[in-house]
Amino acid sequence: MNVYDSEQIARSLESVGYRMTSSVKAADMILVNTCAIREKAEQKVFSFLGRLGDMKKVRPELIIAVGGCVAQQEGRKILERAPYIDLVFGTHAVSRVPEMIKRIESESCRIVDVEVSEIISEIEFPADDRKQEKSGTFVTIMQGCDNYCTYCVVPYVRGREMSRNPENIIREIRNLVATGVREITLLGQNVNSYGIKEELCSFPELLAQIAEIEGLLRIRFTTSHPKDLSENLMLAFKNLDKLCRHIHLPVQSGSNRILKKMNRKYTREQYLERIEKLRGICPDIAMTSDMIVGFPGETRADFEETLNLMKTVEYDGLFAFQYSDRPNAAAARFPEKISEKEKRERLLELLELQEYFTLKKNKAMIGSVQEILVDGMSKRGAGSRRQGTGSRGQGESVNENDVPNKNDVQWMGRTSGNKVVNFTQSDECDTDTLFVGKVIPVRIEEAFSHSLRGKPLTITELSGLKGDKT
Repeated sequence: MNVYDSEQIARSLESVGYRMTSSVKAADMILVNTCAIREKAEQKVFSFLGRLGDMKKVRPELIIAVGGCVAQQEGRKILERAPYIDLVFGTHAVSRVPEMIKRIESESCRIVDVEVSEIISEIEFPADDRKQEKSGTFVTIMQGCDNYCTYCVVPYVRGREMSRNPENIIREIRNLVATGVREITLLGQNVNSYGIKEELCSFPELLAQIAEIEGLLRIRFTTSHPKDLSENLMLAFKNLDKLCRHIHLPVQSGSNRILKKMNRKYTREQYLERIEKLRGICPDIAMTSDMIVGFPGETRADFEETLNLMKTVEYDGLFAFQYSDRPNAAAARFPEKISEKEKRERLLELLELQEYFTLKKNKAMIGSVQEILVDGMSKRGAGSRRQGTGSRGQGESVNENDVPNKNDVQWMGRTSGNKVVNFTQSDECDTDTLFVGKVIPVRIEEAFSHSLRGKPLTITELSGLKGDKT
């Protein structure tokens, strides 16, 4: 969500004469968009701001702005802690950033704007004919949250839940598709409850409308709250070809006692029942989740229930975190805090178990043909002929004096199930027009813990597949 906000801010600042630069040292303005969901992220913010203070001493005219969740949470305290900051703006002030920057330029003042709005402030951009350099991007469909999980700061820094008008969402996506975007990820703290409060269309109905957009190839979304996962949304995975076969369904714990303390509003049994029903409707769906270890009062028995749930579900991937107290969140006041040592040990144990399942799932795909949406060059790019056989698939670089040919170029993309696939272009493959945003069939040849490796089908193989279909 912060990525989307940052892109919106960067584009809106063009109206007051600013353009993005890749060099911090060359910047006339530095804008830091922050996250407060984890304590470590917040610590990094103030560490980075300290370094910017040294730059401000050398260049007093440099404008430094801090936005996002930490700005919303701390407000004027940021100016007290870092007096060289020019602007502090909250999560509801994104649309007002350009006018505040203009005021700072003309009046040399310092501004704090953390006012919370009861409506979503839309940023209207004219149709853009500039071509995107990436195949996919994000679109926020709602903001805020009404669930008040006891560990979470989101309702306090992003406000109550509000949904965007579906017409505005559709128009934004159409404009993005016109610039070359082929995959959209819809964002919200709980997309499953989209439109309910405002009596708009339901989330499955919104997905159906988006699927009608010509030129759009894939739709993803995050995040889903298990308590609101409806049968209609489950059926959308079966009925909408453009909806990717992947769902991120955070569970946070496998213990009913801890789930109740977290105020998650579902039980372990209800969660597993939804998983079973979803897999019955869409057997090939990939599933990922979030886990928190070391929640206040979590016993070893509670943690074992979490491990047991993981063994039952066998997730394709997992985002796991050590619990940390967050300002305003109810759990910050809970007793029976778990030691940092114990939290760290539990996290490592959980991640080790998940790595086993991720690798197992990836290996099961060897030999299959997957439709890959090309994102661009892989991180190893044109100098990576061979892939190592280690669990993380580390590559071996060729001599820097070698001139890469077509067979050396390594591309990357994702499956419908959101798995990263690296592959090389070859003379035998029908990939002469290979480019970002193209969907190509790739046969998976190797599997690693965090990615797959394959080869695009040859023209002969493609003909065989077409023959099989007929």
